[in-house]
Amino acid sequence: MIRIDGSLGEGGGQMLRSALSLSLATGKAFRIENIRAKRERSGLLRQHLTGVLAASEIGSAQVEGAILGSKTLTFIPGSVRSGTYHFAVGTAGSATLVFQTILPALMTASGPSEITIEGGTHNMQAPSFDFLEKVFLPLIRTLGPKVEVQLKRYGFYPAGGGSFFAKIEPCQTLKPMQLVNRGEITRKTASAIVANLPRNIAQRELNTVADLLNWDSQSMNIIETKNSIGPGNIVFVEVVSTGLTEVFSGFGKIGKSAESVASDACESARSYLASGAAVGEHLADQLLLPLALAGGGSFTAEKLNRHARTNIDVIAKFLRAEFEAKQENECVRIEVRASK
Repeated sequence: MIRIDGSLGEGGGQMLRSALSLSLATGKAFRIENIRAKRERSGLLRQHLTGVLAASEIGSAQVEGAILGSKTLTFIPGSVRSGTYHFAVGTAGSATLVFQTILPALMTASGPSEITIEGGTHNMQAPSFDFLEKVFLPLIRTLGPKVEVQLKRYGFYPAGGGSFFAKIEPCQTLKPMQLVNRGEITRKTASAIVANLPRNIAQRELNTVADLLNWDSQSMNIIETKNSIGPGNIVFVEVVSTGLTEVFSGFGKIGKSAESVASDACESARSYLASGAAVGEHLADQLLLPLALAGGGSFTAEKLNRHARTNIDVIAKFLRAEFEAKQENECVRIEVRASK
């Protein structure tokens, strides 16, 4: 049984999620202790527990420690079952992270799956639904599986209550992916979503984006919606290249000005554009596990942060994979290879 100390490295929930994904994909059991030891509220929160229960149901697993607040978990997977599933976080905890936990195993399952997940769809501590749809999943499709998602209802913090649907057509084996060159930038756009909030918030945000990035107002888009249980606001700066799309976000919250929200997204976008890298900092972290399962690949990224390096440590416990990071000008090149 693989043993993991959740207090090492970044010490957050990603260690648990990656372990669950890899356990399902490889059939290897694990025990993790000190879950989320470096977080203010350690142990399993609702979204982490939902991920455990979802992985358990899909993987016919035996589980010990699957209760709120638990700091230790033992997970013994059975066989992965494709099918129709519904999971509810019950809070504004991230529904997208729950989906990313179970997706790797379902990408090569014996049949198609349909998944509905309720919870937070736009959470500042997790990839937004828009990032999932526009950035992450198009790259996953280049590995072989067909994965489509559809937003049913927005779920902003703190109300949550969002929902999305996913359909997964698996493939027999995953193909390696190369993302060394960003390619020519073909489109730059910005969108501001306001759910049950005044339109002028979004307008101020987009005015800030236009000023800071010197983008034309015709590339700006306001999305007003009532399809949300509570109020919410997010700004997206989208950079489309020939090889991929990147999205950078700023999240609205009480006490934070619209200008500050937009500035957050612009700062991340400018850093990415200046680096010359193919993928941004957060996407780099999320590509490591699927590329390791595919047996190889490479990409250039802005940086390899502590979160990503901790993820590499967890992956190496389950797979015979080697990771090499080399600094190249303003970015880092990551090579993923199956070790002999």
